[in-house]
Amino acid sequence: MVTQQSWDKANNALSESDGLIDSVTDEEILEAYQLMASKEGVFSEPASNASIAGLIKLHRAGKLPQGKKVVAVLTGNGLKDPDTAISLLDNPIKPLPNDRESILDYIKGAL
Repeated sequence: MVTQQSWDKANNALSESDGLIDSVTDEEILEAYQLMASKEGVFSEPASNASIAGLIKLHRAGKLPQGKKVVAVLTGNGLKDPDTAISLLDNPIKPLPNDRESILDYIKGAL
């Protein structure tokens, strides 16, 4: 929810930093979510990747300045929404019995 006060703060930050504001779709956020997990090993909640999705979108549009440092803040841990991660897996999670031998056998079979 955007309030007038939060919009004013965002607009001031935009002006002070010579920045950009854009919107991203859920699909762009999920793309960023998967990219951060697969390339950087960062497990953040999907909504936290909106900043990364925005950077990807701006980069593809040629709107990011060359040679400048860019900062993206990801604030939410992936454990806040594990169902999204599970839904994106290529291989389904296999429940195992809660005993040491079953777990070791499974690991040995995967090696």
